[in-house]
This record gives sequence, C-alpha cells and structure tokens, in this order.
Amino acid sequence: MTVGLTFTKSARRVGIVAASGTAFLGAVYVATLIAGLLSLRSLQQPIPDPLFSFLEIEILLLMPLFVALMVSVHAWAGAGAKVFSLMALVFAGVLAGLTSALHFVILIVGHQAAFSKLSPLLLSFKWPSVAYAIDILGWDIFFALSVLWAAPVFSGGRLATTIRVLLATSGTLALAGLSGVVLGDMRFRNIGIVGYAGVFPSTAVLLAILFQQSPPQNACQAERPVVS
Repeated sequence: MTVGLTFTKSARRVGIVAASGTAFLGAVYVATLIAGLLSLRSLQQPIPDPLFSFLEIEILLLMPLFVALMVSVHAWAGAGAKVFSLMALVFAGVLAGLTSALHFVILIVGHQAAFSKLSPLLLSFKWPSVAYAIDILGWDIFFALSVLWAAPVFSGGRLATTIRVLLATSGTLALAGLSGVVLGDMRFRNIGIVGYAGVFPSTAVLLAILFQQSPPQNACQAERPVVS
C-alpha cells in the first residue's frame, strides 16, 4: 500500500539514483540553456536547434527521475509526515504528466510543416501560447506545490533542515514566477526558473547525500533516526 511505504534498501537505492540523476540532468539543462541563450543575437529570439531539441529531451528524461525522487521522499518520511510526502508525490505525478506530454508533442510534431501556421499559437514559447500556458501550469504551480508539500517532511538535523529550507525556497520562487502572467511580462517568470532550474538541482544533491546517510528501515518501522 503506497501510504505505508517505508525506506527499505530498494527505496534507498532508488532515492540515491533519482536524486543524483535529477541533479546531473538539472546541471546539464542549465548548461544547455546558457549555451542556447549565448547563441542568440537577441533574447527575443527562440533558442535554435539542436539545442532546443536537447532541452526538450532533457526535460523528458528528468520527469521519471523527479517522480522516483518523490517516491523515495515518501518512503523516507516518518509516519507523521507521510501525508505531506504523499501530496508531494501526487503533484509530482501531475507535473510529470503535463510536462512530458507537452514536450513530447513539441519535439515530435513541432517542426512538422502541417503545424507551421498554428505553431506560434499552440506550440511556441512566446507569450501568449497554449504550450507556454501549460508549461507555466506544470512548473509554476504543480512543481511548486510538490516541493512545498515535500518541505515539511524534513526536520531534525542540519542536513534535513537545509533541505527543508531549500525546498521551500524553490517552491516559493516557482510560485513567484506566476507574476509574469499577472503582469503580462514574462521576464518575471525568470524568478520561477531560478527556483526549479537553480535551487532545486542543488537540493537534489543534498537529498542524495541524505539518502546515502540514512540507514534503510524494516517494513515494520514507522519512524526513522535523525541524520545530522
């Protein structure tokens, strides 16, 4: 039963791999994004291929890792915090579904001639567009909700407390990115990008360390020892 999931050896192993993979792909994504932006003559231009397609693929690879990471967070959580970790896991699944569908469609059909006339309205990341709105829904809302619900899971030691603060910071910045929609100025969405592309990969590194330091539990254990 999912609600009763404990931090077994398998959950610990999945957590370490998922957190490490999330941190690695997050760093690769930021490097690719910077390279794409530096290739532009104007920031008003879209990032060209192949860098744009690389970004899409990296997001598609990241989503299963993000869900696996939240599964491990749910397993790691003590009995009193599992309601928070379960909420985080559910919102992670919503984010993964939305984002994976969006970026798969853009990657596969976005360059098809049949969509050339509709692409600016449906598939571009120039505001306003359907794709941009879905991306905002996924990252600025459901990502934010996922990490904000995950934050209360971590407490008791210095490392866990640091993770808690970083998760709360990441989620708050992601929510702040919605100000771009409210103000009609997508430059303010960069606040949210700092949250999920900057702060969160660093948090994933600490999660990998925490999982590595945390001893696995037996299925009958409900609480866990504090990791300093």
